[in-house]
Amino acid sequence: MRVVVGLSGGVDSSVAALRLLREGHEVIGLFMRNWVDDSVTLDNACPWVDDANDALLVAQHLGIPFQVIDLSEAYRERIVEHMFSEYAAGRTPNPDVLCNREIKFDLFRKAAHQLGADAVATGHYCQRETTEDGMHRLLAGADPNKDQSYFLCQVTQEQLSDALFPIGDLEKPEVRRMAEEAQLPTAHKKDSQGLCFVGKVKLPEFLQQQLTVQQGSIVELSSAAVAPGMSPWDAPVFDLSEGRQVGTHPGAHFFTIGQRRGLNVGGHVEPLFVIGKDMETNTLFVGESERHPGLFRHGLSMANEQVHWIRPDKAPDQDAPMKVLARFRYRQPLQKAELICTGSSTHLIFEEPQSGIAPGQFAAWHDSETGEEVLGSGVIT
Repeated sequence: MRVVVGLSGGVDSSVAALRLLREGHEVIGLFMRNWVDDSVTLDNACPWVDDANDALLVAQHLGIPFQVIDLSEAYRERIVEHMFSEYAAGRTPNPDVLCNREIKFDLFRKAAHQLGADAVATGHYCQRETTEDGMHRLLAGADPNKDQSYFLCQVTQEQLSDALFPIGDLEKPEVRRMAEEAQLPTAHKKDSQGLCFVGKVKLPEFLQQQLTVQQGSIVELSSAAVAPGMSPWDAPVFDLSEGRQVGTHPGAHFFTIGQRRGLNVGGHVEPLFVIGKDMETNTLFVGESERHPGLFRHGLSMANEQVHWIRPDKAPDQDAPMKVLARFRYRQPLQKAELICTGSSTHLIFEEPQSGIAPGQFAAWHDSETGEEVLGSGVIT
């Protein structure tokens, strides 16, 4: 086949291209230029030029054609502006999930097809299978420490139909070993940490480019000031008469539920964690200790219009509970849960209370038997 591989300038996509070549495919390397910001200094600039050069060196080493595609305008519109609006509303978005849905498996895929691609490959640690009746399955990567199927929880059957994940059956040390043996220029390059502008520019600094600094109160609540919500997926109820101000913050939109860093409040035996936010009054509510009841929820809720099924044939009937294994952040161990659709919402009710569930995050659910296949996902409300 003619396969267009997304060469990112890292070792994973480099080995993906290497394996495709060894399988006998015609391989074309395509680098996505996703983020350019002329307002930041050179020291803090996104290192896309370095990554593009590394991708070019890999392509030259492998003897494959190489191109750069500029998707920065679409990336700003679809990912960055959405991220700003979500943080401004007090929610916690996941740009990596959105980037896969909106950029890599949409615009990049279309560009690959314009190059005559029969398939599109990436360096993700996940796997794909097709059933006898033609349904495509998104499966976890073989390396449990690197499995990236969570980041692809919003892809569609169409997007999976021609997707290849050449390193999904490998563990990271094996990928490094293959790169070293093939003398790839990226063999010893460190892994990137998420989005490039979060790598060298700290997220709060980046958000402050668009979101105003608004000083507000940090209010500490004791365990006794927290009562359970009316239903398993409701947030706890806070007795504000029991609260005491312990500090100030630069804006509630810069913080997320479960966060402990950046509060800058001393005088406590155990760390403080954000357990709630009031965006109208710009107030952060915090509690001492990772065991504080304000951190925990028995469930979460998602609006049906923001629920996506990778396997629509697996969606349950209305009001019919479905046993699943679920997570709401990357690398979180899968948790036993029941999924149920009631009216206009879909709920996940966990067997054990979960800490740090935040609106705006993606919840993803897997099959209940092995947890190997990702069935669907939704935005937490």
